[in-house]
Amino acid sequence: MKIVKQLFAISRWRPIMAVSVGTSIGLIIFIMYISNATSYLSDDPKTCVNCHVMNPQYATWFHSSHRDAATCNDCHVPHDNVFNTYYFKAMDGLRHAGIFTLHAEPQVIFIREPGQKVVQQNCIRCHENVLQDNGMALVDPVFNMHRTERQCWECHRETPHGRVNSLSSAPNAQIPGLESPVPQWLIEITNNK
Repeated sequence: MKIVKQLFAISRWRPIMAVSVGTSIGLIIFIMYISNATSYLSDDPKTCVNCHVMNPQYATWFHSSHRDAATCNDCHVPHDNVFNTYYFKAMDGLRHAGIFTLHAEPQVIFIREPGQKVVQQNCIRCHENVLQDNGMALVDPVFNMHRTERQCWECHRETPHGRVNSLSSAPNAQIPGLESPVPQWLIEITNNK
């Protein structure tokens, strides 16, 4: 910052610095607009299909019983406090953005360990009344061991995404169409030429 102030102090550098700073700010705003970055602050599940590799996950969630009860963030983001929620979203989002920008996304998606911990905590948070039901221990003798020593998806593997985890396993998945971020005036100019 000290260097920038010194450069602005030299009168011949002022126009160059003003253009550089203006260009940088404009480029940042353009990237935020094109990437639809503000949508990631919401809980709208359609945000997840900004990246095409999430189409099967969106489609299987949309046709599951969880569609009416939970969004993607309800399961995949921690809910212990607002700071942790947005920190996790930011870190995971930056990782996803980097992978997508570099075209390094895998064809088969698996949840990483930090995400697994969050999903497990959210399963317990939402289904706490079932897990506290002592009557289940009468029906299933190993119920207490299952609810404390196993991951929920070891038994509930199909919830809510089924076994679908790659683009090739659901090539015709019906997902919402994404609106183009390109302004209409630019589309008209490029179509006329």
